[in-house]
Amino acid sequence: MRELPTPTLPLASFPVDTRRRLPRREDAVPQHNLSVAWAHGDEALREAQRLRYRVFAEEMGAQLSGPAGLDVDPFDAYCDHLLVRDLETLKVVGTYRVLPPHRAAQIGRLYSEGEFDISRLTHLRPKMVEVGRSCVHPDYRSGSVIMSLWAGLADYMKKHGYETMLGCASVPMGDGGHYAANLYCSLRETSMTEPEYHAFPHTPLPVDELKTGANVTAPPLVKGYLRLGAKFCGAPAWDPHFNTADFLTLFRLTDINARYARHFLG
Repeated sequence: MRELPTPTLPLASFPVDTRRRLPRREDAVPQHNLSVAWAHGDEALREAQRLRYRVFAEEMGAQLSGPAGLDVDPFDAYCDHLLVRDLETLKVVGTYRVLPPHRAAQIGRLYSEGEFDISRLTHLRPKMVEVGRSCVHPDYRSGSVIMSLWAGLADYMKKHGYETMLGCASVPMGDGGHYAANLYCSLRETSMTEPEYHAFPHTPLPVDELKTGANVTAPPLVKGYLRLGAKFCGAPAWDPHFNTADFLTLFRLTDINARYARHFLG
């Protein structure tokens, strides 16, 4: 979920296990020794912002304003930032940011409210976190980094008694949006929340104009969210700055697929 990318405010943090060693997996793709930690201090935050810039601006072509080489926005100061490092190079190779409800109250809104009317989700907000700006270094996309990030998020939710995650699953629009429109058409019968949890995009992707009827497969990250038990809250929004179709995604821990529950929740 890319809940997005300055502040002069201090970086927020909270007491959790600050380091977690993950075993090396043996399979057909290169694996790495990884650690998961929550960012403490401005330099750790900058490492996450540099990785985000590399992925969103240099790789995906997002139009970002702010310091050169960094993806920065006003929400960063209110979020907790989850980092995955390669223990051999000590470089940050994956990141997520998390906006807990009490800090959402401080800033006065969620990032996703810039793209969607989420008034139907108001009753969930006391125990709902917004997650976003998820990205993985292109050399580490074998799956172990995103699994590490998800494990860190699950631990966070359990420790703090949160029940729901909300964020945007972003689909690139390099083809003009046809793939994203076809993806929505293929998933809207099986992967949507109940109507009472629907959200409504301020700038809707023009699905009817862009769909071609082609059969498409969900990208790996979106497929992973759906397998966990997440659902889309309705039609996607168009984000012109990142040139993505954003699917607002809701995940309640009570809906987690039993296959993953033991792994992530213990």
